[in-house]
Amino acid sequence: MAYPLRLLVLFGLLAAIANAADRLTLDHIVGAVRSEVRPGDAMDRMRRVYSTDRWFTFPKFHETTNYVAAQMKSIGLQNVEILGAPADGKTQAGFWTMPLAWDVRKATLEVVEPRVPEDQRMLADYLKIPASLGMWSGPTEPGGLTAELVELKTKNPSEVAGMNLKGKIVVGDTRSLKSAIAKAGAIGAINTFTENPSLRDGHQWMNAWGDNGWGFTKDNAPLLSFSISPRKTELIRALLAKGPVKVKAVVDTRYYEGVYPYATGVIRGLDPREEVLVLGHAAEQGAHDNATGVAVMLEALASINRLITAGKLERPKRSIRLLVMGELYGSMDYVAKHPERMRNTVAAMCLDAPAGSYEIAGTEYSFYMNPHVAASWVDALILKVAATYFPLVKRSWHEKPFTAGTDTFLSDPMIGVPTTWAYSGSGVETHHNSEDTPNRVDERSLRDISIVTASFLYYAAMARDTDAQWLGELTLARAYDKISAAGSGLDPLERIRYISERQKQAMGSIARVAPGSMKILESLISRVVSFESEQIQRVEAAAGRGVEQREPRSDAPRFVVTRMRFGSLPLDDLPEEKREGYPSGAWSERLMTALYWCDGQRPLDEVIRLTRLELGPDTFDYAGYFRFLARHGYVKVEDR
Repeated sequence: MAYPLRLLVLFGLLAAIANAADRLTLDHIVGAVRSEVRPGDAMDRMRRVYSTDRWFTFPKFHETTNYVAAQMKSIGLQNVEILGAPADGKTQAGFWTMPLAWDVRKATLEVVEPRVPEDQRMLADYLKIPASLGMWSGPTEPGGLTAELVELKTKNPSEVAGMNLKGKIVVGDTRSLKSAIAKAGAIGAINTFTENPSLRDGHQWMNAWGDNGWGFTKDNAPLLSFSISPRKTELIRALLAKGPVKVKAVVDTRYYEGVYPYATGVIRGLDPREEVLVLGHAAEQGAHDNATGVAVMLEALASINRLITAGKLERPKRSIRLLVMGELYGSMDYVAKHPERMRNTVAAMCLDAPAGSYEIAGTEYSFYMNPHVAASWVDALILKVAATYFPLVKRSWHEKPFTAGTDTFLSDPMIGVPTTWAYSGSGVETHHNSEDTPNRVDERSLRDISIVTASFLYYAAMARDTDAQWLGELTLARAYDKISAAGSGLDPLERIRYISERQKQAMGSIARVAPGSMKILESLISRVVSFESEQIQRVEAAAGRGVEQREPRSDAPRFVVTRMRFGSLPLDDLPEEKREGYPSGAWSERLMTALYWCDGQRPLDEVIRLTRLELGPDTFDYAGYFRFLARHGYVKVEDR
């Protein structure tokens, strides 16, 4: 049937309107998710994950992983897999050495001399308070052992290593002293450090017992490791002030080569070659850290899937992948084994996320941005999602700069996945403490972060050419704000130009999800350039003359650093005495930032300049550090 021209035009307009209506706004997405999310289900999953992870042994990690995989299937995820890293103490992903698997049957520590009241005698009992035993603690003989205590009054590793501690158990803040304690001949350690001394009966969880780093690897010393509460610490110190103290330890643990398990599954997208990723770690002893994060991810994807099934949201363009793994060890292994998936992952969100009480200060959510080398539209989007949702529940929220310390390393240019991290305090500081229990989790906070996570993931999975203008305007508004702020402080012109470059990079990154939008993005980038020029003129006018620029130092190193593998450099395969005084780069934002700027092309003086523009001035010996790394094969250096 033939239609008149005016009707064909009308049909075209109606189709255009219908297509526009089909593209849901962020407000609609947030509203749909808010109506669907089930925080009670998230609370149930949080309690279940906590019930196995609180024991922090590898058999329990397998139980948690099996449960999570079953939940992935129950909420409708597809391609659910249980995978695993080799827990053999020698295999590396990046330069991170995988730990040995470890199991516990029982462990106790009690005072035997002098005599103390019965209710004070037991210092640690793993079966009652798992965190009273340090992870990767070595075993005793079946009947146990009795040893004298020695209080450590120094945290200097060289001083500790020079002591005669043969056959003794040391007491004190034993963090970062494992290697020194072993060299001094001690048979074990009782940690007294706590992040919150007001938790009088809380035991700080000691999850780092490697000789050279975090995990326990091949040939590490199998020392005993305990953790006691502030109340018990006072008792021991009072006893030591009067004379010798002896304790009896009975510990049944074992090291073995096993598997560090993890699970993954997807909400299938229309084009499953591309993905958006949400990841967070299991395998920790706390409810806030990180059973809440696991529960949030499951509920976020469950909500999205229910909305898709009900026809309230369309199936996204990209698949949305959920990854639950051991922190860093699991994610590093996953990245190493799935390079194609990572190349096709356009954005990620990390959930290392407590869910504290509304009534306690410090429980507001913060969203950590990408490092400057990976400036991205993802930063502007997560902030917009937060600004859309949190006013609905009258809750404040915060933006924070990139920081290390969890699975946010995917923004590493050698991986290339822009990643944001949602985090909050628990109100009462229970981090890595036996007091991090489910009764401290607030269902409302769990609801909030589930909604924000689901909304972010769904929009990122849907983003396409038609979203370029909106994403560009979000990124442009953030660029204006950051460039304006750069005009104060030292070297304002250099900082304006530097921040402008980062924001142009963020704008250009939108092409990754909207490849047909280059004209739109070029127009928006030109507005960034114009604003940069205006701010330079403003600063110069305020100074009344041309603002002086510092000349580059003539003695700045000119060699080029080429990285060998992705990820940070924990040096866990290099003993302390071979490190020449240089620190581990496992958790250091400054060392990680400098490493990320090394692309095999930039001379080191430019890497140093960019690092200091991002993080501020310092006196660190970058040239010495990178030459040290090159001597041990972590990087290559080439003089130019």
